[in-house]
Amino acid sequence: MRWSVDGAEEDSEPRPGQCLRTLLRETGHTEVKKGCDAGDCGACSVLLDGEPVHSCLIPAARVEGRRVTTAAGLAPGDELHPVQRALADGFGFQCGFCTPGMSVTASTLCTDDLDDLDRRMKGNLCRCTGYRPIREAIMTAVRDTSSRRAAEPAAAPAAPAVSGTARDAHGVGRSVAPEAGPRLTQGREPFTFDLPPEHPAAAALVLRLVTSPHAHARITAIDTEAARAVPGVVAVFTHEDVPDVRYSTGRHEHRTDDPDDTRMLDDVVRHVGQRVAAVVAETAEAADEACRLVRVSYAPLAAVFDPDDARMPGAPLLHADRTPDDRVDEATRNVIASVHTGPDVTAALGASAATVTGTWQTSRVSHAQLETHGSIGWIDDDGRLVLRSSTQVPFLTRDELAHIFGLDRDRVRVHAARLGGGFGGKQELFTEDLVALAVLHTGRAVAFEYTRADEFQRAAVRHPMRVSVTLGADADGRLTAMAIDSLSDTGAYGNHSRGVLFHSLAESTTIYRVPLTRIDAEVVYTNNPPSGAFRGYGLGQVVLAVESAMDMLAQRLDIDPFELRRRNAVTVHDDPGHDDLVWGSYGFDQCLDLAESALRRGNGVAAPDGWLVGEGVAAAMIATMAPFGHISHTRATLRRDGTYLLRAGTAEFGNGTTTVLRQIAVTDLAADPARLELWHADTDAVAHDTGAFASAGITVAGKALHAACLALAARLRERAALLTGTDAAAAELMPDGVYTPAGLVTLQALAADGDISADGSELGEQRSLAFNVHAVRVAVDPRTGTVRILQSIQAADAGVVMNPAQCRGQIEGGVAQGIGSALYEEVMVEEGRVTTPVFRVYRVPQFGDVPETEVYFADTADDLGPFGAKSMSESPYNPVAPAIGNAIARALGARPFVQPFRRDRVWRLAAPHRDAAQKS
Repeated sequence: MRWSVDGAEEDSEPRPGQCLRTLLRETGHTEVKKGCDAGDCGACSVLLDGEPVHSCLIPAARVEGRRVTTAAGLAPGDELHPVQRALADGFGFQCGFCTPGMSVTASTLCTDDLDDLDRRMKGNLCRCTGYRPIREAIMTAVRDTSSRRAAEPAAAPAAPAVSGTARDAHGVGRSVAPEAGPRLTQGREPFTFDLPPEHPAAAALVLRLVTSPHAHARITAIDTEAARAVPGVVAVFTHEDVPDVRYSTGRHEHRTDDPDDTRMLDDVVRHVGQRVAAVVAETAEAADEACRLVRVSYAPLAAVFDPDDARMPGAPLLHADRTPDDRVDEATRNVIASVHTGPDVTAALGASAATVTGTWQTSRVSHAQLETHGSIGWIDDDGRLVLRSSTQVPFLTRDELAHIFGLDRDRVRVHAARLGGGFGGKQELFTEDLVALAVLHTGRAVAFEYTRADEFQRAAVRHPMRVSVTLGADADGRLTAMAIDSLSDTGAYGNHSRGVLFHSLAESTTIYRVPLTRIDAEVVYTNNPPSGAFRGYGLGQVVLAVESAMDMLAQRLDIDPFELRRRNAVTVHDDPGHDDLVWGSYGFDQCLDLAESALRRGNGVAAPDGWLVGEGVAAAMIATMAPFGHISHTRATLRRDGTYLLRAGTAEFGNGTTTVLRQIAVTDLAADPARLELWHADTDAVAHDTGAFASAGITVAGKALHAACLALAARLRERAALLTGTDAAAAELMPDGVYTPAGLVTLQALAADGDISADGSELGEQRSLAFNVHAVRVAVDPRTGTVRILQSIQAADAGVVMNPAQCRGQIEGGVAQGIGSALYEEVMVEEGRVTTPVFRVYRVPQFGDVPETEVYFADTADDLGPFGAKSMSESPYNPVAPAIGNAIARALGARPFVQPFRRDRVWRLAAPHRDAAQKS
């Protein structure tokens, strides 16, 4: 078959049933990504004879004689198409996995399409940005291209010269565009499976799974003979072939934070879709055929799906043999952990001038990051096990693999390329264990990549919780007592169950001054799909209930909801709630003021006729890193050639960490950004890094690198003083060297005798607190239940904002994810079986679903964070759903208690308004 790609002729023989996406990747076009393989996400978009298509839907055999253009071919050579340039310069990406596909689709637009942009771009999903910067970039590029169409092409702008003011232009506090931006828009920045042909794992074996059709069953027999006989099959693994080691897929600095309840392959299955056997083969087709031929005999066991039922006497037990030593507190009740703390508040509530109570239910939410979980493993030239994985926690993954297989840690290397999103979902060990098993058994490279259905059925989801809150207050609105009863469903395995439960009850309950608080909470096993770490790490579920109850109290007492929060807000004079928490800064009051002022100003967006309008506000507080230590070791080195090598262990998955780390080095070392090389997310790079979770990229890794760079700067000044016989105090570090009273000592001269290095570390021994306040004005159509957000506002206490454009993007992305959780997203499960296993029936917000959010920053500087910064990746998500719920309640006069606030649920709440309209 003859066809062309990006102007180059190809001669291929597609396999029967092969799609264009896989053919393109097999011909080296890794700029075409896999997000869903169902035509729903657009990550694989290409132009086919000039028209945008999802290449996963196009049979490869149908491109004979046709012209395919990928993101890498939209412009000649290394040049960027105008849309790509606008996306790169305008921060129109975060993780960047969706960006090549976005570029392809947007490249076909003209000015006539801009009024219909939501529809034209609805086939391209972005989970990170909230779409505002993408929309602006597309509109800018299309309009500029149209206005220049009759003129000569504009020359590419020359790269600005970097002078002694490098730290002013590219340092901390500036909206420095990510260095990887141009490559991301072209699809040339490598992700996990984007390997060059010469890579030792480029021709890796393929691993596929046999999974359970039962929610709970014991395996009585497995027959793999027919599977092993399939040509190309190299190995088949069952529970008889794996180490007899229990562990948790959830990863933390201390492995004892999570229950040891998981075996790599088990003879008991506890949820539909649990892995039963693994097949390793030369090709995906051979592996899939072999999986179909594995014969498994099951003895079904009684199952339990309701978390309330799970802890009742006589309920089926999922992990009856686990003990408190395994971090399962009451296996005989399916209870992994419980919290029962505080005095009896019955009398205090009874004596209160006003009380409110309610019970809220939150849903399962998929992380829906466009790059699915996956890893590739091989044995390197030194005989080490090496894994390239889409993980937020390379070091913790390495340590657990060493534990499972009984290996020394220095015999295992784990590293990550750029990750296509994470949101907590890649703080897990979902693929690496089986890949390691297969590599160690076969001695060959092995790859295992989740499908989108795997993400819904086998990867973790957000913990669904039922949270009851009762609040009491005096006549002035000052809180007198709080009672919380919470039940969390961890599903079949306890990864992150304990941490999510404890964290959900932390800053969500201490954000206000409450004299008496009673908390009763449990997390239980069920035969549902496993839950895990998700943005907010449990806070959002309890914040929904507390902030909704606060709104109910404001209505009961006829007090403005902003004012009620001011009267009860925790301040720097209060106990922050934990031994390692300190008031490094405080911006809650400013956030309330900024959000209220913006809401009062309005934005001129009117509701459609007949729609009901309501306003809502909610607040959230979060610690700036995880408790009990979050560790990062870093190193900064001046090399002989006058360039700097920065080493850090943290991963980049759209959180912007790599950009900020470079900004820190530019500021501390007065460095030319072009002289900086960053080596990160690799267990070979530094001694240790806990990982990229709990918004630790800046407050932990950034602080550690700041220390390393300051130490290196001091060493360079001292070296220059020694070489020139001058005083180090008079030396000044500049992009080209150190200026001394005796003249310039170049960077090359400083390192002429060898590299000069300095180390830095952060141990996470103290944490500060950050605040977010979200406010919305919504319109509700009582005839359909449709909710439209007319105005969206978030005020953030981010400390010193190190990269304003990136931080704004983090907030907008968190808000967009919060809107999805509030209005659309729900992983539906019936009798343990996921019924929404694809994006087509699981509603990730599209272009037209997300309004622009006004972002305001409090003017604070934190004593703990580097340069006064705080973390701001997880926290924007937490107050969004309760703010929307409160606005719906005020529009309808009836409150939603089940999240998401879907149209059918809101429609039922609006029944009195429809009845009134009919009577009138």
